[in-house]
Amino acid sequence: MSDEQRDPQPVEKPKSGIELAREALAQAKADAKARGAQPGKARKKRSRNPGASRRGGDPTAFGPAIRELLAARGWQERVAVGGVFGRWPEIVGPELAEHTEPQTFEDGILVVAADSTTWAAQLRLLSGPLVKRLNEELGHGTVQRVKVIGPSSAPRGTGRLRVTGGRRRT
Repeated sequence: MSDEQRDPQPVEKPKSGIELAREALAQAKADAKARGAQPGKARKKRSRNPGASRRGGDPTAFGPAIRELLAARGWQERVAVGGVFGRWPEIVGPELAEHTEPQTFEDGILVVAADSTTWAAQLRLLSGPLVKRLNEELGHGTVQRVKVIGPSSAPRGTGRLRVTGGRRRT
């Protein structure tokens, strides 16, 4: 028989927990060194809430955060006016809202279109109380005037029955 067959391979005894931990630590140090990190030097501590330092503390509720954003960008008035446009039936009532529609708001003037001359006249009569109501919604002095536009009619064309010269006396 040969020597290899008589002498069985030496059996490695299992490594203890401490030996495994040392090997793992040595491997971690080697990996850190390969990445360029210096083992043994303290890292910056991570905050439990990484965005907290940028926001200045505790998280902000959604509503106040949106109001803060609108104030920072100067969008409060535009958003409020957009809200009025969206709630037009609640503000003027369902009957008036059915025949009128806000078009634009610029420089304190709200332009509202009416679907007939009758409703345009009605809205003109109600423009004073409407300005007051809108300023309650938007803040004092936001709306200075309501300009009402009626339906547009096409210019009249010339035709067979059109009088062009006015009255003639003979």
